Amino acid sequence: MSRNIKIVPAVLTEDLSKLKSMLKQAKTFTNRVQIDLMDGLFVPSLSINSEALKIIRPDIGWEAHIMVNNPEREIENLVKAGAKRIIFHYEATDNHRQIIQSLHTLGAKAGIALNPETRPDLLKPLLGVLDSVLFMSVNPGYYGAPFIPEVLDKIMEFKNKNPQIELGIDGGVKENNISLIAASGLDYICVGSAIFLSKNPVKSYHNLVRLANA
Repeated sequence: MSRNIKIVPAVLTEDLSKLKSMLKQAKTFTNRVQIDLMDGLFVPSLSINSEALKIIRPDIGWEAHIMVNNPEREIENLVKAGAKRIIFHYEATDNHRQIIQSLHTLGAKAGIALNPETRPDLLKPLLGVLDSVLFMSVNPGYYGAPFIPEVLDKIMEFKNKNPQIELGIDGGVKENNISLIAASGLDYICVGSAIFLSKNPVKSYHNLVRLANA
C-alpha cells in the first residue's frame, strides 16, 4: 500500500532575522512548516515567542508547537498570527480540554504533544475532541537530540486503537532512520536539523519525502 506521509519542516530559532530567513527558505520547497516555541522553563532552551510571530505573521502555512508552561496564555496570539494548528504539551498543563475548546472556538485545530515517557492512554478522555497527537521521539528542546526508538511501539499501538486521529512524530529524524519511522503508521513527520542544518535543505527535504513514502 502506497504511503502519503507529509514531511513538515520544523523551524527552531530564537533570532527573529533567522526565523524570517528560514521561513523564506522553506517556501522554496514546501507550503507547510511547524514553528517551535520554547520558554526556557518547560524546556531549558528559548526560542521565538508568540508576540514576535504576531508581528511578522508568517506568509506560509504553519502550525505552532509550543513547548511552554501555561500554554493557554499563548494561543490567542498564535491564532491571530495565522497558526492553523497549535500543538501544546500534555505535561505542561492540567487544562487540556479547555485549551482544545478555546482553540476550536478561535478557528484553529488542536494537537497535543507527548514527551517520550508520557503514557498515550492518558489521552483517552480527550479523543473525542482532539485533532492530532504529536509523539516526541527526543527529549524536547534542542535541534539534533538523539532519537528514542521505543516511541515507535507506542505509535503503532495508539494508531491501531485510534485510527481516526492524525499522528505525527518530532525529533531525531534523519535519512538513515526515516524509513523505519514511516513504517509505524504516521501521517506526518517533523524534521528540523536534517533539513535546515544540511548543506542543501531543498535536496534534503525531497530525499526525506522520497524515503518516507518508498
